[in-house]
Amino acid sequence: MNKSMGVAVLAAVTLALAACGSGGPGDAGDGGRTAASGQPRVLKLWHYETADSAMGKAWAEAVKRFEASHPGVTVKFEEKGFEQIQKTASMVLNSDEAPDVMEYNKGNATAGLLSKQGLLADLSEQATKRGWDKLLPGGLQVTAKYDDRGVMGSGKWYGVPNYGEFVMVYYNKELFDKHGVKVPTTFDELTAALDTFVKAGVTPIATAGAEYPAQQIFYQLALTKAQRPWVDAFQSYKGKVDFHGPEFTYGAQTLADWVKKGYLDKNSAGIKAEDMGVAFMKGTYPMMISGSWWYGRFASEIKKFEWGHFLFPGAAMSPGSSGNVWVVPEKSENKDLAYDFIDITMSKDIQNLLGNSGGVPVAADPAAITDPRSKELIESFNKLTAADGLAFYPDWPAPGYYDVMVAGVQNLINGSKQPAQVLDELAKPYEDNLADIGN
Repeated sequence: MNKSMGVAVLAAVTLALAACGSGGPGDAGDGGRTAASGQPRVLKLWHYETADSAMGKAWAEAVKRFEASHPGVTVKFEEKGFEQIQKTASMVLNSDEAPDVMEYNKGNATAGLLSKQGLLADLSEQATKRGWDKLLPGGLQVTAKYDDRGVMGSGKWYGVPNYGEFVMVYYNKELFDKHGVKVPTTFDELTAALDTFVKAGVTPIATAGAEYPAQQIFYQLALTKAQRPWVDAFQSYKGKVDFHGPEFTYGAQTLADWVKKGYLDKNSAGIKAEDMGVAFMKGTYPMMISGSWWYGRFASEIKKFEWGHFLFPGAAMSPGSSGNVWVVPEKSENKDLAYDFIDITMSKDIQNLLGNSGGVPVAADPAAITDPRSKELIESFNKLTAADGLAFYPDWPAPGYYDVMVAGVQNLINGSKQPAQVLDELAKPYEDNLADIGN
């Protein structure tokens, strides 16, 4: 964005916020001071995106715009780890240490659970007033709304996503060329490519069993045998799920087989996501199956080889959804400021910046996305959404399911349990949760 355009957009944002501000203490009209004490106000912001990711870049700019349009208000940003927020959110949001606005994982087991516990502010009025409901059409609202049971898809607004995400296959073009491998378009071609690398002594796929990546591979493999009704049954309780049916059985058995065949490192059970990403960026692995949240970082940091991506072959659906959501804790004392900040992240200029930085914006001007690599990413996302191909994530359906999934997939990787045993362990907390919510 050139300097003159940036000034013009900043002025527009400032005027818009002045015109539609909440009028409460701390808006642009009172110098950002509380009515009671006259002390400067502080907006506490938490998120877990790295500074060089697309979201990190866009939200850093949003902070600048917010402070410029709210004289006297300071944003106190604290970067938190995904795992850290995942494990402590309920406790922190029920204390005086809660932030005013934070990024949080979407789904029944996370944002849904917090909404059910009364820890999140109802954003329904703001969603209508500020037009967020118009910027986020049907499918993208699924993870924003939760009913009284904490089940996503209907009810009140408790979160606002401002980007999309999905799991794909990243690949190292130089290693593909070196070993004569073409981008696979079918599952059989993918298997043949994996075999080619193994025969050359190269482990084809970087992964991490100690955190989310490996469980997403397990789920992606299950999705090669799944149809939309199965996803709806698993994620939204719209039918009975057989954990020993063809979908999960195939996912578990194939993941175990991939380790035996050398497609995945048998030591990856103890690897974390960051180490997986760094290994791919070093050029160690030909492929990495993970989410679009890596895209902007790879674009910034990979300098030694050409890389690209493709949708997982042989599957009509992939793990993915609207992105993680902005939530406003019920204990926040600056809800008006939190709403203003969320609104800025939904503005066209911030959305365009997110898109040109390697993210998947939900409200950008398509003509403003000029980066070729970003266009490719957005085209893949649009292809998935047009085909109703976003299948959410395997750890969403039940509270605490993330840790259950991590442990189960680690057992598949290290061979300590058979696939049938792991599926039994995945079934129990899922079925216990169904009983808890009355299904």
